[in-house]
Amino acid sequence: MQSDEHPPRPETLTEPVEPRVVRLRRLGRHLRLYAWAFGSVALLVVVLALVIENTRQVKVSWIAGTSHASLAWIIIVAVILGWLLGIITSIAFRLRTRRRRASAR
Repeated sequence: MQSDEHPPRPETLTEPVEPRVVRLRRLGRHLRLYAWAFGSVALLVVVLALVIENTRQVKVSWIAGTSHASLAWIIIVAVILGWLLGIITSIAFRLRTRRRRASAR
């Protein structure tokens, strides 16, 4: 005679399904990182191409006089100066626009 009991079923182990919003947010961070990396490399290539192509001496006029300098050095100094001014500007805006903390009394 057969028993009415069923043999125990093996439990299926499934991984929890990641919600679509969480997955897109996670992948979006990676894509943003790759976009920043690609943009940085592309900008560096453009600056290096400008430096390589413009190595001749040019006359630079100042407020009080003139001088001669390599165009490559002028490009490099302009890039570094623009980068530093961008950092300073972002710090200034962050300090001026951040939410003020309530003072603890």
